[in-house]
Amino acid sequence: MMIGIYYHQTKVSADDVARFSKAFEQRGAAVKLFQKASDICGVDRLVVLGGDGSILRAANVASQTGIPIVGVNYGTIGFLAEFERDEADRLAELVLNKNAKILRRSMLEIEVGGEIYTCLNELSLMRRISPEAGESVVKILAKINDDPAGEFTADGLIVATPTGSTGYSLSAGGSIFTPDCEVFLLTPVCAISLKSRPIVCSDKSVLTFSFPKKSSIILCADGRFLREIGEGEVVYVRKSQKSADFLTKKHNDLFRRLTEKIN
Repeated sequence: MMIGIYYHQTKVSADDVARFSKAFEQRGAAVKLFQKASDICGVDRLVVLGGDGSILRAANVASQTGIPIVGVNYGTIGFLAEFERDEADRLAELVLNKNAKILRRSMLEIEVGGEIYTCLNELSLMRRISPEAGESVVKILAKINDDPAGEFTADGLIVATPTGSTGYSLSAGGSIFTPDCEVFLLTPVCAISLKSRPIVCSDKSVLTFSFPKKSSIILCADGRFLREIGEGEVVYVRKSQKSADFLTKKHNDLFRRLTEKIN
């Protein structure tokens, strides 16, 4: 079995990379190292040494070819990580187990201006902050399956998958969804209108976002900048046909892990 190890260069030492590689090689597996997410290919399973940002970058690439991944926490909290950095042997046992459980996390597909993007955590439509932008808030018209869902007057809007709902809901005191829930969560950012409230909708829905006036809005996915929205453009969001496949010790372990991370 060929095991890929993608690692955050500034957070993970060469000694740690060697230690994780050795854990697999001692068990008869070959190891391929990656320092750039875009280089990930040609492996059966992927280990990510880093924080949630590294895991999100790797998951987006791995989802294109169906490579199962597992994260080792080298970040601050590590909501998406299955292991801590001192668990190399336990990690190797899970990764090399051909019958290991796989948690399929749904992803978003975003279409705008003829371009298609995917993300695992969240899509953000945020006002551009600059002297040229000028406005304090933006207005976003939302439709769910062509039915009007309201007008959001806020700094922006976040569309989160069940995976992405965790961090935002914890910070805002909202609901937390398990990764297998079939929903999207729409949350306005710093809303100034009482009508701008979170919306939960089915992940079978097609979401449409348009803008009633010229606005300086940027589009970000999983924390990475995608593009600026042009005048008259419409953003379409739907569930991607691809999923991010995570190797996991237990399918129903979410809330225990959340309690440990928070505490």
